[in-house]
Amino acid sequence: MHAAVDFFVRGSWAMWPLLIAAIIGFSYIIERFITFSRARIDPEVFIFDLLKIFKEDGVAAAIKYCKKVTSPVAKVLQPVLEKYQHIGKDRAVLEEILTRAATKELAFLDRGMLVLASVANISPMIGFLGTVSGMIKAFTAIALAGTVEPTLVASGISEALITTATGLALAIPISGAHAYFTQKVNAYTRSMEEASAALMDALLEA
Repeated sequence: MHAAVDFFVRGSWAMWPLLIAAIIGFSYIIERFITFSRARIDPEVFIFDLLKIFKEDGVAAAIKYCKKVTSPVAKVLQPVLEKYQHIGKDRAVLEEILTRAATKELAFLDRGMLVLASVANISPMIGFLGTVSGMIKAFTAIALAGTVEPTLVASGISEALITTATGLALAIPISGAHAYFTQKVNAYTRSMEEASAALMDALLEA
């Protein structure tokens, strides 16, 4: 613990914005992991079961099934089924409801992605700025001393290396998490499109 505190202190002022960036970045990573873990189902199995229930037991049973499933796909299809229950086979209205539900759900899935990308991009910049600050201190010490003494420039060089390393250490896992969550969002988007098309065909053919 003492070593970590000493490492932080030797990094000087740049460690504070890096600490804030780390808290923000990893908080969003944890939140996204929880969100996606709760939404984890097999979309193909879900739509197969949903269409089977719709054909065998009717729209009310299909709506009830959607309410039990905590998945973005279910949340997109449920409003369509509810509207179908009231108005029947009106393609234009059903497609409008589908578009609204999909837009809302995709916005929820995409929440925090911009923050993660920003933290991943800004962290190395803060680290490099700390590097420049440390080098300025080092060369200032040389200028004041009139000679190059390792002990005079060591603190400035140390600060420069610490902030750079910290900025990169933050950017690497957060960039990886951003790429992983982007892939998850894209997979859910494809699942929504396929499930929506299958449901619309089933509703209009019923």
